[in-house]
Amino acid sequence: MSSLLTVLVIAAAVALVAVRQFKPQRIATGGRGQLVLPAVLAVVALSQPGLIDADDRSLSLLLLGAELVVGLVMGAGWAWTGRLWTAEDGSVWTRGTGATVAVWIGGIALRLGLMGIGALLGVHQGSGALLLALAASVLVRRGMLVWRARAVHPSYGDAIAAAPWKDRV
Repeated sequence: MSSLLTVLVIAAAVALVAVRQFKPQRIATGGRGQLVLPAVLAVVALSQPGLIDADDRSLSLLLLGAELVVGLVMGAGWAWTGRLWTAEDGSVWTRGTGATVAVWIGGIALRLGLMGIGALLGVHQGSGALLLALAASVLVRRGMLVWRARAVHPSYGDAIAAAPWKDRV
């Protein structure tokens, strides 16, 4: 893939993920449709040349591992800082908050720091590491949101009347 196309794919993926963070989204607890974006990002990342620097494999793998850890933590942070609520039909919805913006800024700063460390050490880092970390972020966010959604109770109606322990006549 050409450099320009790689930059466009990364920019489009980041824009898509960022915009979706701050728009209300229904959390579907079933189906595999939510795995498409992380799978596509991972396939594109793994098809990129230079994911691991052949001249310095150990440092390259260390930086790639650090990038993946940052991606996993960032995905968990996105999921944890998102606001969850239930609609009247019982579906659970989410939307990013100001804390989600802070997670984004922190994640970007850490990634820039890793790129700087790599540059100082003379390790060539391809764009595949960024795409792989983004795929990990999206996947972890999805999993945590589904996990959180299962624990959310309806934010509407009479909670006492709907309590499972209350005798029903």
